Amino acid sequence: MGLDNKKGKLLGHDRDELINLADKALKREGVISVIVVLLGFLLGTLLIAFVGKNPSGMYSSIWQAITGHNTVTGRFNIRNIGDTLNYLVPFTLCGLSIAFAYRAGLFNIGAEGQYIVGMTVATVCAYYGPKVPVIHAVYCLLMATAAAAAYGGVVGYLKSKFEVSEVVATIMLNYTALYLSRMVCMALPGATTYNTSPFPKTALMKWGPLESMFNGSTINLGILVLVFGLLVYWFIMEKTILGFELKATGFNKNASLASGIPTRRSTILSMAISGAFAGAAGAVVAIGSFTYGRIVSGMDNYGFNGIAVALIGNCKTIGILLAGYLFGVLKQAQQFMQTRGVPREVTFIIQGVIVVFIALRSAAEIMRARISKMKVGDSKAKSGAPASVKAE
Repeated sequence: MGLDNKKGKLLGHDRDELINLADKALKREGVISVIVVLLGFLLGTLLIAFVGKNPSGMYSSIWQAITGHNTVTGRFNIRNIGDTLNYLVPFTLCGLSIAFAYRAGLFNIGAEGQYIVGMTVATVCAYYGPKVPVIHAVYCLLMATAAAAAYGGVVGYLKSKFEVSEVVATIMLNYTALYLSRMVCMALPGATTYNTSPFPKTALMKWGPLESMFNGSTINLGILVLVFGLLVYWFIMEKTILGFELKATGFNKNASLASGIPTRRSTILSMAISGAFAGAAGAVVAIGSFTYGRIVSGMDNYGFNGIAVALIGNCKTIGILLAGYLFGVLKQAQQFMQTRGVPREVTFIIQGVIVVFIALRSAAEIMRARISKMKVGDSKAKSGAPASVKAE
């Protein structure tokens, strides 16, 4: 049905009803995130078809990463699910890192560097920490988290004291962390070009029953670190005075300062806690996913992908968890795509496109402004107000 001017209906629906529905949908950040993700997959599908491959290979690979079921052989392997959950941990923790700083009005590009610091310190502590079961792994995790918090706190101090851009500072510190990591790890026992000698078993975050449950998967006790991190993020942001001060500083620094909120302290703390999340991710990867120390030659990109995870998740606890799972699924699906003749690079394209499409939120705000004007105009017309009276 087309437009009926007498009844004021469009496609069988009342025009005012459609306007209200559109306004409600655009107010929901989750709706925008879903649209962004769907557009990313749509473009990925078109690119695969464009290069002459079958897009179904990508979706069957994703299905295998989620459910463990191989649609080609018809076999089920729970290990695939465990490996996906293992990737979920660093993506989500780095997403929490970015989100924590962002809600305080800061853009922490340095989560990757803080992640590397955490990974490096955990690696060193694995060799020289107290070789006592449980205590050793906890020691590695705590030391890595503290070191990364200090690394992030330096940026917060420079920002609050000298107005140094946190973007520039963190970008430079990413490379500082990378090359310092190589220097430190090359001096560890049994170091070669790519790795060191095996860790003491007391330092590992692996747990036999969990590995057996997931058929030898790389999943480890880092999943508990993730749960704890999610709870800490939610509690600080939603239930504490510190969280209120951080969010207030992020909304309006000058108004917060005038209200008596210590904005300098908020800036330093937000960057330190942000770094702690990223450092925890590095520790989990170092002593959870691997049994030896890595001599990293480049970025793992968990910290950089954390930016997309935080933005897609709207910096909300549940949203970040879901976005982290999405990125974990895509990473796990890469190996399956290769066996199906689908370029694994398409997952990187999808991730990049999703980040670009985050800009749709600005478009959504523009659409909401136009809808508001339409609603105001309609209400004035119904009340008989002069046509010249418009909402600016």
